[in-house]
Amino acid sequence: MREIPMGTDSTGALARLAAERVDARFKGLPPDSDGLTVGELAAQRRSLFTGGFTTPVLALSAERLTHNLELMETYAARHGLSFAPHGKTSMAPQLFQRQIDHGAWGITLAVPHQVRVARAFGIQRVFLANELVDPAALRWIAAELAADPDFRFVCYVDSVRGVELMDAALTEAGAGARPLDVVVELGAGEGARTGVRTEAQCAAVADAVAAVPSLRLVGVAGYEGEVPQADPERVRAWLRRLVALAADFDKAGRFADASLEEIVVSAGGSAWFDAVADVFVEIPELSLPVLKLLRSGAYVSHDDGRYREVTPFNRVPEEGALEPAFRLWTQVVSRPSPEQAFVNAGKRDAAYDLDLPVAQVVRREGATEGAVERPGTGISVTGLSDQHAWLSTTPEADLEVGDWLGLGLSHPCTSFDKWQLIPVAEADGTVVEYIRTFF
Repeated sequence: MREIPMGTDSTGALARLAAERVDARFKGLPPDSDGLTVGELAAQRRSLFTGGFTTPVLALSAERLTHNLELMETYAARHGLSFAPHGKTSMAPQLFQRQIDHGAWGITLAVPHQVRVARAFGIQRVFLANELVDPAALRWIAAELAADPDFRFVCYVDSVRGVELMDAALTEAGAGARPLDVVVELGAGEGARTGVRTEAQCAAVADAVAAVPSLRLVGVAGYEGEVPQADPERVRAWLRRLVALAADFDKAGRFADASLEEIVVSAGGSAWFDAVADVFVEIPELSLPVLKLLRSGAYVSHDDGRYREVTPFNRVPEEGALEPAFRLWTQVVSRPSPEQAFVNAGKRDAAYDLDLPVAQVVRREGATEGAVERPGTGISVTGLSDQHAWLSTTPEADLEVGDWLGLGLSHPCTSFDKWQLIPVAEADGTVVEYIRTFF
Protein backbone atom coordinates (compact mmCIF):
# COMPACT_ATOMS: atom_id res chain seq x y z
CA MET A 1 0.00 0.00 0.00
CA ARG A 2 1.28 3.44 -0.87
CA GLU A 3 2.18 5.40 2.25
CA ILE A 4 -0.61 7.85 3.04
CA PRO A 5 -0.33 10.25 5.98
CA MET A 6 -2.71 9.41 8.79
CA GLY A 7 -5.57 11.83 9.09
CA THR A 8 -5.55 12.55 5.33
CA ASP A 9 -9.03 13.34 4.06
CA SER A 10 -10.69 10.33 2.51
CA THR A 11 -11.34 12.04 -0.83
CA GLY A 12 -7.65 12.71 -1.43
CA ALA A 13 -6.56 9.25 -0.31
CA LEU A 14 -9.15 7.52 -2.46
CA ALA A 15 -8.20 9.64 -5.45
CA ARG A 16 -4.65 8.35 -5.16
CA LEU A 17 -5.95 4.81 -5.65
CA ALA A 18 -6.93 5.81 -9.17
CA ALA A 19 -3.30 6.78 -9.83
CA GLU A 20 -1.98 3.28 -9.09
CA ARG A 21 -0.49 1.56 -12.12
CA VAL A 22 -2.03 -1.66 -13.41
CA ASP A 23 0.38 -4.58 -13.68
CA ALA A 24 0.65 -8.34 -13.22
CA ARG A 25 -0.25 -8.15 -9.52
CA PHE A 26 -3.89 -7.87 -10.43
CA LYS A 27 -5.60 -11.06 -11.59
CA GLY A 28 -7.92 -11.13 -14.55
CA LEU A 29 -7.20 -7.65 -15.88
CA PRO A 30 -6.46 -7.16 -19.58
CA PRO A 31 -2.77 -7.77 -20.35
CA ASP A 32 -2.71 -4.73 -22.61
CA SER A 33 -3.70 -2.51 -19.67
CA ASP A 34 -0.29 -2.83 -18.03
CA GLY A 35 1.11 0.62 -17.34
CA LEU A 36 -2.24 2.38 -17.35
CA THR A 37 -3.45 3.89 -14.14
CA VAL A 38 -6.56 2.40 -12.57
CA GLY A 39 -8.36 5.63 -13.37
CA GLU A 40 -7.30 5.52 -17.01
CA LEU A 41 -8.45 1.92 -17.34
CA ALA A 42 -11.81 2.72 -15.74
CA ALA A 43 -12.29 5.64 -18.11
CA GLN A 44 -12.02 3.24 -21.07
CA ARG A 45 -15.22 1.53 -19.91
CA ARG A 46 -14.16 -1.81 -21.35
CA SER A 47 -16.49 -4.76 -21.65
CA LEU A 48 -15.86 -7.47 -19.10
CA PHE A 49 -16.42 -10.03 -21.88
CA THR A 50 -14.79 -8.54 -24.96
CA GLY A 51 -12.42 -5.96 -23.48
CA GLY A 52 -9.46 -8.26 -22.94
CA PHE A 53 -10.16 -9.49 -19.41
CA THR A 54 -8.77 -12.97 -18.79
CA THR A 55 -10.43 -15.72 -16.82
CA PRO A 56 -10.82 -16.28 -13.99
CA VAL A 57 -12.03 -12.80 -13.13
CA LEU A 58 -14.22 -11.75 -10.21
CA ALA A 59 -16.71 -8.96 -10.89
CA LEU A 60 -19.10 -6.97 -8.76
CA SER A 61 -22.46 -5.77 -10.03
CA ALA A 62 -22.66 -1.97 -9.99
CA GLU A 63 -26.44 -1.97 -9.69
CA ARG A 64 -26.56 -4.56 -6.93
CA LEU A 65 -23.89 -2.85 -4.85
CA THR A 66 -25.92 0.35 -4.95
CA HIS A 67 -29.12 -1.51 -4.11
CA ASN A 68 -27.58 -3.19 -1.06
CA LEU A 69 -26.06 0.04 0.25
CA GLU A 70 -29.38 1.85 -0.08
CA LEU A 71 -31.42 -0.97 1.45
CA MET A 72 -29.35 -1.19 4.63
CA GLU A 73 -29.26 2.58 4.98
CA THR A 74 -33.05 2.59 4.85
CA TYR A 75 -33.35 -0.37 7.20
CA ALA A 76 -31.11 1.16 9.89
CA ALA A 77 -32.88 4.50 9.72
CA ARG A 78 -36.32 2.89 9.88
CA HIS A 79 -35.39 1.04 13.06
CA GLY A 80 -33.56 3.87 14.80
CA LEU A 81 -30.17 2.14 14.58
CA SER A 82 -26.75 3.59 13.95
CA PHE A 83 -24.63 1.47 11.65
CA ALA A 84 -20.93 0.55 11.72
CA PRO A 85 -20.63 -2.18 9.07
CA HIS A 86 -17.83 -4.67 9.57
CA GLY A 87 -15.04 -3.65 7.25
CA LYS A 88 -13.17 -6.96 7.48
CA THR A 89 -15.68 -8.27 4.94
CA SER A 90 -14.28 -6.25 2.05
CA MET A 91 -11.20 -4.38 3.35
CA ALA A 92 -11.97 -1.96 0.54
CA PRO A 93 -11.66 1.73 1.47
CA GLN A 94 -13.78 2.73 -1.54
CA LEU A 95 -16.61 0.62 -0.13
CA PHE A 96 -15.97 1.99 3.38
CA GLN A 97 -16.55 5.48 2.02
CA ARG A 98 -19.66 4.46 0.13
CA GLN A 99 -21.02 2.89 3.31
CA ILE A 100 -20.38 6.11 5.21
CA ASP A 101 -21.94 8.11 2.38
CA HIS A 102 -25.00 5.88 2.87
CA GLY A 103 -25.35 6.82 6.52
CA ALA A 104 -22.88 4.60 8.37
CA TRP A 105 -21.69 5.99 11.73
CA GLY A 106 -18.25 4.49 11.14
CA ILE A 107 -16.56 1.19 10.31
CA THR A 108 -16.16 -1.91 12.48
CA LEU A 109 -12.83 -3.74 12.26
CA ALA A 110 -11.17 -6.69 13.96
CA VAL A 111 -7.37 -6.31 14.10
CA PRO A 112 -4.83 -3.45 14.17
CA HIS A 113 -3.78 -3.79 10.52
CA GLN A 114 -7.35 -3.17 9.46
CA VAL A 115 -7.53 -0.04 11.62
CA ARG A 116 -4.35 1.27 9.99
CA VAL A 117 -5.90 0.80 6.55
CA ALA A 118 -9.05 2.61 7.63
CA ARG A 119 -7.09 5.50 9.09
CA ALA A 120 -4.92 5.74 5.98
CA PHE A 121 -8.11 6.47 4.07
CA GLY A 122 -9.54 8.99 6.50
CA ILE A 123 -12.03 6.91 8.48
CA GLN A 124 -12.80 8.91 11.61
CA ARG A 125 -14.88 6.44 13.61
CA VAL A 126 -13.72 2.90 14.25
CA PHE A 127 -15.32 0.19 16.39
CA LEU A 128 -12.83 -2.62 17.04
CA ALA A 129 -14.78 -5.82 17.75
CA ASN A 130 -11.94 -7.37 19.69
CA GLU A 131 -9.97 -6.85 22.87
CA LEU A 132 -6.78 -5.03 21.89
CA VAL A 133 -3.75 -6.04 23.99
CA ASP A 134 -0.86 -5.66 21.54
CA PRO A 135 1.45 -2.98 23.02
CA ALA A 136 2.70 -1.65 19.68
CA ALA A 137 -0.85 -1.32 18.36
CA LEU A 138 -2.04 0.37 21.53
CA ARG A 139 0.81 2.89 21.39
CA TRP A 140 -0.09 3.65 17.78
CA ILE A 141 -3.78 4.10 18.69
CA ALA A 142 -2.78 6.40 21.54
CA ALA A 143 -0.76 8.52 19.12
CA GLU A 144 -3.69 8.68 16.70
CA LEU A 145 -6.03 9.81 19.47
CA ALA A 146 -3.56 12.45 20.62
CA ALA A 147 -2.96 13.78 17.11
CA ASP A 148 -6.57 13.89 15.91
CA PRO A 149 -9.26 15.13 18.31
CA ASP A 150 -11.97 14.08 15.82
CA PHE A 151 -10.88 10.42 15.76
CA ARG A 152 -13.29 8.17 17.68
CA PHE A 153 -12.08 4.69 18.59
CA VAL A 154 -13.99 2.10 20.64
CA CYS A 155 -12.88 -1.46 21.38
CA TYR A 156 -13.89 -4.47 23.44
CA VAL A 157 -12.59 -5.49 26.84
CA ASP A 158 -13.41 -8.98 28.07
CA SER A 159 -10.99 -9.64 30.95
CA VAL A 160 -9.31 -7.99 33.91
CA ARG A 161 -5.99 -9.19 32.51
CA GLY A 162 -6.77 -7.45 29.25
CA VAL A 163 -7.48 -4.20 31.09
CA GLU A 164 -4.12 -4.49 32.86
CA LEU A 165 -2.24 -5.04 29.60
CA MET A 166 -4.05 -2.17 27.90
CA ASP A 167 -3.34 0.20 30.76
CA ALA A 168 0.35 -0.74 30.84
CA ALA A 169 0.81 -0.06 27.13
CA LEU A 170 -1.21 3.15 27.15
CA THR A 171 0.58 4.46 30.22
CA GLU A 172 3.89 3.79 28.49
CA ALA A 173 2.64 5.77 25.50
CA GLY A 174 2.84 8.85 27.71
CA ALA A 175 0.91 12.02 28.25
CA GLY A 176 -1.24 13.67 25.63
CA ALA A 177 -3.38 10.71 24.67
CA ARG A 178 -7.08 10.74 25.42
CA PRO A 179 -8.44 7.80 27.38
CA LEU A 180 -9.27 4.88 25.14
CA ASP A 181 -13.00 4.13 24.96
CA VAL A 182 -13.97 0.54 25.73
CA VAL A 183 -17.13 -1.53 25.89
CA VAL A 184 -17.43 -4.69 27.99
CA GLU A 185 -18.07 -7.64 25.70
CA LEU A 186 -20.77 -9.99 26.96
CA GLY A 187 -20.10 -13.51 25.71
CA ALA A 188 -22.87 -15.37 23.96
CA GLY A 189 -22.67 -18.36 26.29
CA GLU A 190 -20.50 -21.35 27.09
CA GLY A 191 -18.85 -22.66 23.98
CA ALA A 192 -19.18 -19.30 22.23
CA ARG A 193 -16.20 -17.33 21.01
CA THR A 194 -14.92 -14.37 23.04
CA GLY A 195 -16.59 -12.29 25.73
CA VAL A 196 -17.22 -12.32 29.46
CA ARG A 197 -19.38 -15.26 30.43
CA THR A 198 -21.36 -13.92 33.41
CA GLU A 199 -22.78 -10.59 34.52
CA ALA A 200 -20.74 -10.76 37.74
CA GLN A 201 -17.56 -11.11 35.70
CA CYS A 202 -18.68 -8.23 33.51
CA ALA A 203 -18.94 -6.07 36.62
CA ALA A 204 -15.42 -7.08 37.65
CA VAL A 205 -14.06 -6.07 34.25
CA ALA A 206 -15.94 -2.77 34.46
CA ASP A 207 -14.45 -2.14 37.91
CA ALA A 208 -10.99 -2.78 36.51
CA VAL A 209 -11.62 -0.23 33.76
CA ALA A 210 -12.80 2.35 36.30
CA ALA A 211 -9.59 1.87 38.29
CA VAL A 212 -7.26 3.05 35.50
CA PRO A 213 -7.13 6.54 33.94
CA SER A 214 -6.09 5.27 30.51
CA LEU A 215 -9.49 3.71 29.73
CA ARG A 216 -13.05 5.01 29.71
CA LEU A 217 -16.06 2.68 29.88
CA VAL A 218 -18.62 3.78 27.30
CA GLY A 219 -20.97 0.82 26.98
CA VAL A 220 -21.53 -2.87 26.35
CA ALA A 221 -21.43 -5.01 23.24
CA GLY A 222 -21.28 -8.53 21.87
CA TYR A 223 -21.99 -10.76 18.91
CA GLU A 224 -25.25 -12.67 18.83
CA GLY A 225 -24.08 -14.85 15.94
CA GLU A 226 -22.12 -16.96 18.43
CA VAL A 227 -25.15 -17.89 20.56
CA PRO A 228 -24.99 -21.70 20.82
CA GLN A 229 -27.71 -23.42 18.77
CA ALA A 230 -28.90 -20.00 17.67
CA ASP A 231 -32.58 -19.59 16.93
CA PRO A 232 -34.84 -16.53 17.30
CA GLU A 233 -35.72 -17.30 20.91
CA ARG A 234 -32.13 -17.91 22.06
CA VAL A 235 -30.75 -14.91 20.18
CA ARG A 236 -33.37 -12.56 21.60
CA ALA A 237 -32.77 -13.92 25.10
CA TRP A 238 -29.06 -13.13 24.82
CA LEU A 239 -29.77 -9.66 23.39
CA ARG A 240 -32.04 -8.95 26.35
CA ARG A 241 -29.17 -9.91 28.67
CA LEU A 242 -27.02 -7.36 26.84
CA VAL A 243 -29.67 -4.65 27.22
CA ALA A 244 -30.12 -5.51 30.91
CA LEU A 245 -26.36 -5.31 31.43
CA ALA A 246 -26.30 -1.80 30.00
CA ALA A 247 -29.16 -0.78 32.27
CA ASP A 248 -27.52 -2.35 35.34
CA PHE A 249 -24.21 -0.62 34.60
CA ASP A 250 -26.02 2.69 34.23
CA LYS A 251 -27.95 2.23 37.48
CA ALA A 252 -24.69 1.46 39.26
CA GLY A 253 -23.17 4.71 38.01
CA ARG A 254 -20.62 3.11 35.73
CA PHE A 255 -21.30 5.67 32.98
CA ALA A 256 -20.98 8.69 35.24
CA ASP A 257 -17.82 10.09 33.60
CA ALA A 258 -18.54 13.79 33.06
CA SER A 259 -17.00 13.68 29.58
CA LEU A 260 -19.27 10.89 28.36
CA GLU A 261 -21.99 12.03 25.97
CA GLU A 262 -23.65 8.72 25.07
CA ILE A 263 -23.81 5.06 26.05
CA VAL A 264 -22.89 2.52 23.40
CA VAL A 265 -24.93 -0.68 23.07
CA SER A 266 -23.75 -2.71 20.10
CA ALA A 267 -24.46 -6.06 18.42
CA GLY A 268 -25.51 -7.32 15.03
CA GLY A 269 -23.88 -9.57 12.49
CA SER A 270 -25.42 -10.31 9.11
CA ALA A 271 -27.72 -13.15 10.19
CA TRP A 272 -29.74 -11.72 13.10
CA PHE A 273 -29.97 -7.97 12.68
CA ASP A 274 -33.77 -8.21 12.73
CA ALA A 275 -33.57 -9.57 16.28
CA VAL A 276 -31.20 -6.74 17.22
CA ALA A 277 -33.66 -4.19 15.85
CA ASP A 278 -36.54 -5.78 17.76
CA VAL A 279 -34.75 -6.02 21.12
CA PHE A 280 -32.94 -2.68 20.97
CA VAL A 281 -36.35 -1.02 20.85
CA GLU A 282 -36.68 -2.31 24.43
CA ILE A 283 -33.65 -0.40 25.74
CA PRO A 284 -35.00 1.67 28.63
CA GLU A 285 -34.30 5.35 29.13
CA LEU A 286 -30.79 5.64 30.54
CA SER A 287 -28.90 8.54 32.06
CA LEU A 288 -27.47 9.45 28.65
CA PRO A 289 -28.56 9.01 25.04
CA VAL A 290 -27.89 5.51 23.69
CA LEU A 291 -25.93 4.81 20.53
CA LYS A 292 -27.60 1.64 19.21
CA LEU A 293 -24.85 0.36 16.97
CA LEU A 294 -25.46 -2.37 14.39
CA ARG A 295 -22.38 -3.98 12.82
CA SER A 296 -23.53 -6.18 9.91
CA GLY A 297 -20.92 -6.30 7.13
CA ALA A 298 -21.69 -9.03 4.59
CA TYR A 299 -24.66 -7.11 3.20
CA VAL A 300 -22.51 -4.94 0.94
CA SER A 301 -22.01 -7.75 -1.58
CA HIS A 302 -24.35 -10.36 -0.06
CA ASP A 303 -23.83 -13.82 -1.64
CA ASP A 304 -25.33 -16.84 -3.35
CA GLY A 305 -24.86 -19.23 -0.45
CA ARG A 306 -24.63 -18.84 3.30
CA TYR A 307 -25.96 -15.30 3.62
CA ARG A 308 -28.67 -15.82 1.03
CA GLU A 309 -29.94 -18.56 3.34
CA VAL A 310 -29.61 -16.77 6.70
CA THR A 311 -30.31 -13.13 5.88
CA PRO A 312 -33.03 -11.68 8.13
CA PHE A 313 -34.77 -10.36 5.03
CA ASN A 314 -35.99 -13.93 4.51
CA ARG A 315 -37.91 -13.54 7.77
CA VAL A 316 -39.08 -9.98 7.07
CA PRO A 317 -39.58 -9.86 3.28
CA GLU A 318 -41.68 -6.72 3.60
CA GLU A 319 -38.45 -4.87 4.49
CA GLY A 320 -36.86 -5.65 1.11
CA ALA A 321 -34.20 -8.08 -0.10
CA LEU A 322 -30.46 -7.96 -0.54
CA GLU A 323 -29.05 -8.98 -3.91
CA PRO A 324 -25.88 -11.05 -4.48
CA ALA A 325 -23.37 -8.77 -6.18
CA PHE A 326 -20.48 -11.18 -6.87
CA ARG A 327 -20.00 -13.29 -9.97
CA LEU A 328 -16.81 -15.23 -10.70
CA TRP A 329 -16.33 -15.68 -14.43
CA THR A 330 -14.35 -18.78 -15.39
CA GLN A 331 -13.70 -20.65 -18.61
CA VAL A 332 -14.19 -24.29 -19.54
CA VAL A 333 -10.70 -25.66 -20.20
CA SER A 334 -11.38 -29.40 -20.26
CA ARG A 335 -14.33 -31.61 -21.17
CA PRO A 336 -12.98 -35.14 -20.63
CA SER A 337 -16.40 -36.83 -20.68
CA PRO A 338 -20.09 -36.00 -21.14
CA GLU A 339 -20.49 -36.13 -17.36
CA GLN A 340 -17.50 -34.02 -16.39
CA ALA A 341 -15.91 -30.67 -17.15
CA PHE A 342 -13.29 -28.40 -15.60
CA VAL A 343 -13.06 -24.62 -15.43
CA ASN A 344 -9.96 -22.60 -14.64
CA ALA A 345 -10.90 -21.22 -11.22
CA GLY A 346 -10.29 -22.93 -7.92
CA LYS A 347 -9.39 -22.33 -4.30
CA ARG A 348 -7.13 -19.42 -5.20
CA ASP A 349 -10.08 -17.59 -6.69
CA ALA A 350 -13.34 -18.67 -5.01
CA ALA A 351 -14.60 -18.86 -1.46
CA TYR A 352 -15.04 -22.48 -0.37
CA ASP A 353 -15.01 -22.43 3.44
CA LEU A 354 -18.81 -22.48 3.81
CA ASP A 355 -20.23 -23.66 0.47
CA LEU A 356 -18.92 -24.51 -2.97
CA PRO A 357 -19.61 -22.09 -5.83
CA VAL A 358 -22.87 -22.40 -7.76
CA ALA A 359 -23.09 -22.50 -11.56
CA GLN A 360 -25.34 -19.65 -12.65
CA VAL A 361 -24.90 -18.77 -16.30
CA VAL A 362 -23.07 -20.04 -19.40
CA ARG A 363 -21.83 -17.55 -21.98
CA ARG A 364 -20.76 -18.64 -25.44
CA GLU A 365 -19.33 -16.30 -28.03
CA GLY A 366 -20.83 -16.87 -31.49
CA ALA A 367 -19.00 -16.22 -34.73
CA THR A 368 -21.90 -14.34 -36.29
CA GLU A 369 -24.71 -13.93 -33.78
CA GLY A 370 -22.56 -12.61 -30.95
CA ALA A 371 -22.62 -13.89 -27.40
CA VAL A 372 -25.42 -16.11 -26.13
CA GLU A 373 -26.07 -16.45 -22.40
CA ARG A 374 -28.22 -19.13 -20.83
CA PRO A 375 -28.80 -20.47 -17.31
CA GLY A 376 -26.22 -22.94 -15.99
CA THR A 377 -28.79 -25.75 -15.94
CA GLY A 378 -27.38 -29.24 -15.46
CA ILE A 379 -24.05 -28.03 -14.04
CA SER A 380 -22.93 -28.66 -10.46
CA VAL A 381 -19.63 -27.74 -8.82
CA THR A 382 -18.52 -30.84 -6.92
CA GLY A 383 -15.06 -29.81 -5.77
CA LEU A 384 -12.20 -27.33 -6.04
CA SER A 385 -8.52 -27.83 -6.69
CA ASP A 386 -6.08 -24.95 -6.44
CA GLN A 387 -6.83 -23.71 -9.98
CA HIS A 388 -9.70 -25.88 -11.19
CA ALA A 389 -13.33 -26.33 -10.32
CA TRP A 390 -14.69 -29.83 -10.87
CA LEU A 391 -18.03 -29.85 -12.64
CA SER A 392 -20.60 -32.60 -12.86
CA THR A 393 -22.73 -32.16 -15.97
CA THR A 394 -25.84 -33.60 -17.52
CA PRO A 395 -26.61 -33.55 -21.27
CA GLU A 396 -28.73 -30.46 -20.66
CA ALA A 397 -25.57 -28.54 -19.71
CA ASP A 398 -24.32 -28.41 -23.34
CA LEU A 399 -20.85 -27.20 -22.30
CA GLU A 400 -17.97 -26.75 -24.69
CA VAL A 401 -14.31 -25.96 -24.11
CA GLY A 402 -14.00 -22.20 -24.32
CA ASP A 403 -17.41 -21.38 -22.81
CA TRP A 404 -17.46 -18.85 -19.99
CA LEU A 405 -19.20 -20.01 -16.82
CA GLY A 406 -20.45 -17.50 -14.27
CA LEU A 407 -20.29 -18.79 -10.69
CA GLY A 408 -22.14 -17.51 -7.65
CA LEU A 409 -20.09 -17.52 -4.43
CA SER A 410 -20.80 -18.10 -0.77
CA HIS A 411 -19.25 -16.05 2.07
CA PRO A 412 -18.14 -12.54 1.03
CA CYS A 413 -15.40 -12.44 3.68
CA THR A 414 -13.40 -15.15 1.90
CA SER A 415 -14.22 -13.92 -1.58
CA PHE A 416 -12.92 -10.35 -1.35
CA ASP A 417 -9.62 -11.48 0.16
CA LYS A 418 -8.55 -13.38 -2.95
CA TRP A 419 -8.71 -10.36 -5.26
CA GLN A 420 -6.70 -7.12 -4.98
CA LEU A 421 -8.48 -5.18 -7.74
CA ILE A 422 -12.07 -6.07 -8.59
CA PRO A 423 -13.92 -4.76 -11.65
CA VAL A 424 -17.36 -3.29 -11.03
CA ALA A 425 -19.54 -4.00 -14.06
CA GLU A 426 -22.91 -2.69 -15.12
CA ALA A 427 -25.59 -5.12 -16.26
CA ASP A 428 -24.40 -5.05 -19.88
CA GLY A 429 -20.83 -5.91 -18.84
CA THR A 430 -19.39 -2.38 -19.02
CA VAL A 431 -16.70 -2.00 -16.35
CA VAL A 432 -17.09 1.39 -14.68
CA GLU A 433 -14.88 1.14 -11.59
CA TYR A 434 -12.25 -0.99 -9.85
CA ILE A 435 -12.37 -1.79 -6.14
CA ARG A 436 -8.99 -2.05 -4.39
CA THR A 437 -8.72 -4.35 -1.38
CA PHE A 438 -6.10 -4.35 1.41
CA PHE A 439 -5.91 -7.70 3.17
